[in-house]
Amino acid sequence: MLRISCVTPIPANGLAVAGRHFVVLGAVLLLACSAGLVEAAAPTTAATSSDVPSSVAELKVMQEQVRRVGKKALNCTVAVRVGAAFGSGVIVSRDGYVLTAAHVIGGPGRTVEVRFADGRTGTGKTLGLNRTADAGLLKIVGAGPWPFAEIGKSGELKPGQWCLATGHPGGFEEGRGPVLRLGRVLTMRTDHLSTDCPLIGGDSGGPLFDLEGRVIAVHSRISDPLTANIHVPADRYRDCWDRLVKAEAWGRLPGTTPFVGVQGDPEAEKARVSEVVRGSPAHRAGIRRGDIVLQFGDREITDFHSLVTAVRARDPGERVVMEVIREGQKHRLSVVVGARF
Repeated sequence: MLRISCVTPIPANGLAVAGRHFVVLGAVLLLACSAGLVEAAAPTTAATSSDVPSSVAELKVMQEQVRRVGKKALNCTVAVRVGAAFGSGVIVSRDGYVLTAAHVIGGPGRTVEVRFADGRTGTGKTLGLNRTADAGLLKIVGAGPWPFAEIGKSGELKPGQWCLATGHPGGFEEGRGPVLRLGRVLTMRTDHLSTDCPLIGGDSGGPLFDLEGRVIAVHSRISDPLTANIHVPADRYRDCWDRLVKAEAWGRLPGTTPFVGVQGDPEAEKARVSEVVRGSPAHRAGIRRGDIVLQFGDREITDFHSLVTAVRARDPGERVVMEVIREGQKHRLSVVVGARF
């Protein structure tokens, strides 16, 4: 039996901490899925477009269409656990590629836990991510074949079109599979779209489907009110697919600032490090108090202001070689640029 629920959205970054539970409330009365209500029929215009059913017959046909598409949608929706946090994802190939949000996986090369709709647990490896679009990709370890959904063309969507959102609201919950919710597309942009599908933390990275069962977007920024929920259009994944598969990481999440974790005197003639933030990228790279920075990547550093400018020109996750002078000796150190919200 399909689980179709309405949830009360709450402000969240889209990730749910393991062990935290949210109550899934109510039900979409329109979609009280009782198998056998109607005979299988070709979907009407109302079932596949932005039209509202105008009769009981159309309502029943739309209900049946959602029941059939929803079963497939739930089967290819997964929960993704990264450390103590849960997000969601969707399998889009027989060999186990999974679309999710960049902020869910965090970076390439990580081992994550994947929970399937039937309760099984698997392992995945994170691949590439476009932080600017909040688009991420991972791959399930294992031969498969895995249940999957086709990636649709988000550029063909129209405001008002019916859609289905799946995911794990509140994070993965033992004994409860992914949850299905019905909504409509509100706005369309090249880099994002919005819907009125109810979402809460834990849904991030989960899929948005059209009523033909194609993945048209991935949940990104979850907000209150629900009309402010933002999704990454499927075309953004299609446009950078090769880079994602190659495990490249680029761009920056909205609201983030690149940083390395050093302090210095902006009035001094040289970029002398006065403090190194403990646990920061600079600290991990071996930068020390008193070092004078001469080079940051391909940029010559003349003072602390020029170092700040050079860091801000980079994207979080980039590896940069810094050249410093320490006690009269030059050293070349590799630092991975971090992100500060």
